[in-house]
Amino acid sequence: MNSNQLFFHIHYCNGRTWKHPRRLSRTLSHHALVLVTRGGGRITIGGTTTAIQGGMLYYIAPGVFHSVEPGGEESAGFLTVHFSCSRIILNDRGWEVTDENPEIPLEPILSIKDAHSVLDFFHRLVDCWLAKLPGYEFMSKILLQQLFVAIYQHIKQQHAPDAVSLKVEKVIHYMHQHVKGKITLGELAETVQLSPAYLSRTFKENTGYSVIGFFNKLKIDKAKELLLEGDLKVKEVAGELGFSDEFYFSRMFKKIEGVSPSEFYSKIVHGH
Repeated sequence: MNSNQLFFHIHYCNGRTWKHPRRLSRTLSHHALVLVTRGGGRITIGGTTTAIQGGMLYYIAPGVFHSVEPGGEESAGFLTVHFSCSRIILNDRGWEVTDENPEIPLEPILSIKDAHSVLDFFHRLVDCWLAKLPGYEFMSKILLQQLFVAIYQHIKQQHAPDAVSLKVEKVIHYMHQHVKGKITLGELAETVQLSPAYLSRTFKENTGYSVIGFFNKLKIDKAKELLLEGDLKVKEVAGELGFSDEFYFSRMFKKIEGVSPSEFYSKIVHGH
């Protein structure tokens, strides 16, 4: 799933301490992220039971039974955010909701003891929500998005060898250098000495895009810059970016941006 397409709605956030052991069992119709600030006790998500420990992050998907039973000498402390989300895409017909409350690709149990950015964003999110200052709902959505970015970066660092991440970055740098030309998957794979199949898989895991899909997006982003400068016509922008067919360029632009290049120029530059 491309996380860039997710739109979040926060139901509520909370910070709580379980001073007296009592069991909570339920099934939610929305998503929840639970950060343990201190243990102990037990938590069950689906069919998996584990000890509650500080620095653990739990993801509870809609429809998944879970129960929490604090215990031990130390009271359990939690930060929680409850939210719904939809996958929204922009196509020729405008904005379209393609999936409501899709399951987010997260393991239900994750250790983030050393993930300082995850801990920081979670605390800032809950503080923002509880403070209820003007604009808190909008700011909370931004912080939730940043929290997910931090979580996925932590997962990537834990599971992907640094050498692979560096090679993906090298491929993107190569794309920027050749954004006005043409490249092939084989050419990129040779540049970083990986097989085309392995590069395709790792690039998608790291960016959420296919290799060529990402390169095309870079081209369209560059096309928007050139159109905004106002000196080039659509045909000239297409040629500048290595497109021999103006109409193919326009179709790709509309597929990615939801509007044609001329419509983009008209709306952004002239405001109509």
